[in-house]
Amino acid sequence: MNTRIDFRYLSEDDTIAAGVMDMAACVDAMEETFALYAAGDYRMAGPNNDSHGARMIFPDDPPFENMPANSDDRRFTAMPAYLGGSFGTTGMKWYGSNLANRDKGLPRSILMFMLNDTDTAAPLALMSANLLSAMRTGAVSGVAARHFARSDSRVAGVIGPGVMGRTTLAALAVACPMLDTVKVRGRSQQGIDDFRAWVAEFVPQITTIEQVERDEDAVRGCDVVAVCTTAKAGDIDAYPMIRREWLESGAFVTMPAAANIDEGLEAQEVRKVVDSYGLYEAWGMEFPTPTHHHVGIIGNKFLDLVSENKLRHWDIEELGPVVERRTEGRRTPEEVVLVSVGGLPIEDVAWGTVLYRNAIERGIGTSLPLWQTPALV
Repeated sequence: MNTRIDFRYLSEDDTIAAGVMDMAACVDAMEETFALYAAGDYRMAGPNNDSHGARMIFPDDPPFENMPANSDDRRFTAMPAYLGGSFGTTGMKWYGSNLANRDKGLPRSILMFMLNDTDTAAPLALMSANLLSAMRTGAVSGVAARHFARSDSRVAGVIGPGVMGRTTLAALAVACPMLDTVKVRGRSQQGIDDFRAWVAEFVPQITTIEQVERDEDAVRGCDVVAVCTTAKAGDIDAYPMIRREWLESGAFVTMPAAANIDEGLEAQEVRKVVDSYGLYEAWGMEFPTPTHHHVGIIGNKFLDLVSENKLRHWDIEELGPVVERRTEGRRTPEEVVLVSVGGLPIEDVAWGTVLYRNAIERGIGTSLPLWQTPALV
């Protein structure tokens, strides 16, 4: 019996060579992922199997000299999941975050992803996951736009030109091939300049980029809008506020980051779509109501409105059944659609599996030994 186990290590450069930046392929992978989610062919953590993951934070006043103190975005999170279908793999994203990293020239978050054989639990791959995570997050908005954005959409608005804003725009361009103009609102000129350079390289169908000074200006006149600004968790006054009067008839709004909406957008006739209803229920088990005050993703606001009897739970739709064609996507040219993207660990498993298989096929990465034979059996 052969008990040798080797696994593939993929650096960030290796993941690029394996196709991590292929947004069209990533959107397709996420489309399949949401069909499997709707069919129930998946598992995630938590008592309802829909948890974002297990989060560890530090105390505000640590009792030990070497223990870090809690601060903005300082946490570690383990995000495990199994995904069936053509994937059939299990994996976990290990997510460390510290806002002070930026002072050291590092990303706020540093992520790794481990992919495992579902049967034996043997490791298949360990890979850099910053790009993996950014692409899969953006791609979910692309899946939603395929089904809910108007097919003639040409103008996008982006609030927050950082990594999330860039990958979300790339996915919207995949879903909306007529998209050619973007209005962008950022906090710094450097951020806007970096956004322009990235779009020129990776989203060449965008021919016009207009810099605006207010969130309202980034929303008015747009067919599709992406709200991607980072905000301090729990500081609800810092969440970008989107108002009904700003939106064009038929607008599609995706929110993969903290955001808020006015009373006009709370109305039942404004369609509200989430990636996973259970994801926000899981957050509701972890944090007290109103959960949106603790986790700024707009899906938590939707569920808070249900608890306040301002919405019925069936007013909140899931993306998966729409992908499966069991329920309708866009119904009329005039309807306004809001989409919440909270981030599911199965998305990491899907894209990580694609990258691993590409790496094996193309001979990318480094094969590392786990053992020839296990020392303890």
